[in-house]
Amino acid sequence: MTIDSDKEIYVDNAATTSTSEEVVESMLPYFNKNYGNPSSLYSLAQVSRDAVDNSREIISRILNCKPSEIVFNSGGTESDNLAIIGVAKALESTGKHLITSKIEHHAVMHAMEELESYGFDINYMNVDKDGFINLDQLEKSITDKTTLISIMYANNETGSIQEIKKISNIIKKKSKEFNRDIYFHTDAVQAAGKLSLDVEELGVDLMTISGHKFYGPKGTGLLYLKKGVPISPIIVGGGQERQRRSGTENVPGIVGLANALDIAEKNKNKFNKHCNELTSYLRNRLSNFKHEHLVVTSEKNTLSNILNVCFKNFEGEPILIGLDMAGICASSGSACSSASLEPSHVLIAQGIDPKLAVSSIRFSFSHDNTLEDIIYLADNLERVLSELSVYANN
Repeated sequence: MTIDSDKEIYVDNAATTSTSEEVVESMLPYFNKNYGNPSSLYSLAQVSRDAVDNSREIISRILNCKPSEIVFNSGGTESDNLAIIGVAKALESTGKHLITSKIEHHAVMHAMEELESYGFDINYMNVDKDGFINLDQLEKSITDKTTLISIMYANNETGSIQEIKKISNIIKKKSKEFNRDIYFHTDAVQAAGKLSLDVEELGVDLMTISGHKFYGPKGTGLLYLKKGVPISPIIVGGGQERQRRSGTENVPGIVGLANALDIAEKNKNKFNKHCNELTSYLRNRLSNFKHEHLVVTSEKNTLSNILNVCFKNFEGEPILIGLDMAGICASSGSACSSASLEPSHVLIAQGIDPKLAVSSIRFSFSHDNTLEDIIYLADNLERVLSELSVYANN
């Protein structure tokens, strides 16, 4: 087959998305026209304050929460850290036991490890071969010293969707049994724009969202923090965001975040239908490959746009290089740590052999991808595997 050297097929949308033109346009006035500091009192500053307040209103309608329960910050990592470390420290005197899973994003895992170094007791729950926690095991793991449980909504590497409402019900049951508050945080970074973010429906107390996963700007995010949940700030200074996150508000970023989430929410069903068609096509093509492989992503309870595949007797890096030469952008394991040659902790937790896990390739689609793109991807993936097989046998 002929490689189109001018072609660019971007299938790494779980790592980041482009910022849409509509979102960029909404941000531009707040860089050099309406640039006032929203904490100041003069009219120029009030324009910025109104923009932040309006953005908070837009997001609160999508999340079905109060505007005051939105804490703007720099993205998913900061939001996860604030939720976990902030709540743990605020409740340290009442208990030092937290629960999470073995497949969380590194922002959650490392925050938990940080707390462990200060004497907190962390329970890392196992998952099954498809990446789902055992709800009975969760219920048995909750003690009278548990203060916070953090389970991600949808996994960034495999797309597995946890049963958030059922988890919430278990936590509420145990909270009542122990006559104490046990709070529930979920990292919804990959879920935004694809799944419901209604916090009342989900039953969560804290929820993380990051703008650059749904065509918003990088460096933007938020933490939904239910009224009454105690939290200690991890960034102190001027007391912005109701004393919960200090630092001058990123007004253009906040405006872009709100607009991007509004657009993504309105187009959610269309997005899922389109991406399901693309992932189904690639699954079918893979089933006809002569190269032995394992499709890690389950066919049930998974995001529409993520497909994770391991190829036996290969490593991920040479495959990615071969695809890149054909203008195809994909990733191996989690993009946030793709420079590492270590197998993904998510795949290891799902029971995949480390030798197979290092061959993992994650394809993540968007509404910008076409069926023609995925045909080109499948053709070149098969070619790259064949060429690597020849080299390996020589």
